[in-house]
Amino acid sequence: MSAAPITASDASVLPVLGRIGAEAGREAVIAHVREGARLIRRRDIRMIHAAGLGHVGGEFSIIDVLATLYLHVLNIDPERLDDPERDRFILSKGHAAGALYATLAAAGLLDPAALDTFMQPMSKLNGHPDRTKVSAVEGNTGPLGHGLPIAVGTALAGKLDGSPRRTFVVLGDGELQEGSNWEAMMTAAHYRLEHLTAIVDRNRLQQGARVADTNDLEPLADKVRAFGWQPIEVDGHDHGALIDVFNHAPTAGRPTFVIAHTIKGHPITFMSDNVAWHHKVPNADQVAAALAELET
Repeated sequence: MSAAPITASDASVLPVLGRIGAEAGREAVIAHVREGARLIRRRDIRMIHAAGLGHVGGEFSIIDVLATLYLHVLNIDPERLDDPERDRFILSKGHAAGALYATLAAAGLLDPAALDTFMQPMSKLNGHPDRTKVSAVEGNTGPLGHGLPIAVGTALAGKLDGSPRRTFVVLGDGELQEGSNWEAMMTAAHYRLEHLTAIVDRNRLQQGARVADTNDLEPLADKVRAFGWQPIEVDGHDHGALIDVFNHAPTAGRPTFVIAHTIKGHPITFMSDNVAWHHKVPNADQVAAALAELET
């Protein structure tokens, strides 16, 4: 017998976890981020099922990155979202908006009740982030190849202001086939934007195919280095490793390019490394199975 239909609000409202600072101790920070990522995934899959739309595979591959940034790294005051000295985050792979919205809610930057409206008619929570509708969103993204250029401009503005604020941007690895990214990378290196960090979701899958079969990126780290950036490779699901990478002092005179090795659909068994889950919406039975895997 099939499970009963699941709505976005079947779950208890996603708790507001907020940001935890380094003063809490390394193990407490890791535990906080890990639990946040688990709860964000549980809420995200319900949202996508209820909406009948979404990109659950690519959302699940970046949730550990998003949770690490918003629940620990980023300097953003929920009471002062217009603070000029706040850190900036841009989701270049804007089709993963559901994961961003759920993370913003967990961080206290978006009303968790709003998640029930995801992708509904006239909702502020569109299928791609819109800064005119959600105040915690820094840039409108969706057409791939736009987020990094926006982030470069943001980081350059910070440098001109003499500000220590940091700019982070998450890109898909298939997205790197867009030439605008490489033009932006040259510009960032030219202006020595050391407070800019790009993070590529290196899950090796894009819509309909493997990235290597479409346009192979390797040797990616060497290419990035040749464009004047400092490449760092990391397990994109290891919260401790992500914390260490994101908290590192910026490399003097060079932007940072984090190659986060991830798995599409992680950690759900039937979704992991499966290209079908780029744009597939889980049915009620699949949601129940995924939630069971996300119990602890």
